[in-house]
Amino acid sequence: MFSSGKSDFICGLLVGVLLSSCGFALLYRAAGQQGAGTVCVLKLGHGLSESHPVHLAMLHMQTRLAELSGGTMRLDVYPSGVLGSETECLEQVQTGLLDMTKSSTSPMESFWSELQVFTIPYVFRNSEHLWNVLEGDIGKTFLNMSKTMHGLCYYDAGARSFYTIRKPILAPEDLKGTKIRVQQSKTAMDMVECMGASPTPIAWGELYTALSQGTIDGAENNLPSFDSGRHTEICKHFALNEHSFVPDMLLINRNRWNSLSPQQQEWLQTAAMESSVYQRELWAKEEERCKENAEKQGVQFHTVDKAPFVAITERMRENITDTKVKEIMQKIKEVR
Repeated sequence: MFSSGKSDFICGLLVGVLLSSCGFALLYRAAGQQGAGTVCVLKLGHGLSESHPVHLAMLHMQTRLAELSGGTMRLDVYPSGVLGSETECLEQVQTGLLDMTKSSTSPMESFWSELQVFTIPYVFRNSEHLWNVLEGDIGKTFLNMSKTMHGLCYYDAGARSFYTIRKPILAPEDLKGTKIRVQQSKTAMDMVECMGASPTPIAWGELYTALSQGTIDGAENNLPSFDSGRHTEICKHFALNEHSFVPDMLLINRNRWNSLSPQQQEWLQTAAMESSVYQRELWAKEEERCKENAEKQGVQFHTVDKAPFVAITERMRENITDTKVKEIMQKIKEVR
């Protein structure tokens, strides 16, 4: 038998354990309820304006993700370089400081050589050929190429063509002796040089001044960039030679992607794919608007025979030494 003192001690101990257990259970239940109601927030940063088709597509994805997830997932979109330039956002997603971003496939070729296929001239016959490739096995392979990032979808960035101040570029020989602005890309520089022009890398923000001062004779880009950069005020000839198609890629940090449940991944993937379709519709309308706006400013659009451009750049494609790139180029050629 226990003494009165020991009995009081044991009873007190049992009551303490019971109260502690009840308290723990209540805390656990509260924590569980809080976890069940927690909204999964994803941050997406990019450098484009709020009127750009890509940003509008991201807002569409934002809405669809909230609908599909019943409000349990939220996408916060930060446009106009609020979280950094395209390069800076890409680096932040790689390191996990930012969840998501979009990037042109052009600068990404420095990480994965296979992406050179987007800047090598005339790998793609036309826009239809491009999207048949992107929506097939090759496109899916590109989306999963990175160990640090997972690709969700592609956004249309149109075709890149030459535009000039004085004379139109109707054939490759028209480029001889001219200075053409290019991106800071070896492939782009090699292409322009291959056609007989002098490639001149100039930052986008400095391009308008370079054109207005006559430092260069022209540049190469897509129609919306031609319009938004106000290059229509200076360059009055736009040749529809369509030498390359360089799409954008929507990316998420791979660890962040892996942290999502299979259901959350499905919701996000569905919303992203729907935004891609929506963006392509917006892009087509934007190209038409930009063309009409340019024509009102006196810009002449020239439909050219692509064959001479394809022929003169053939040596570039033949001289590719990277076996992986050559294999992918062959596979792309076989896509109909």
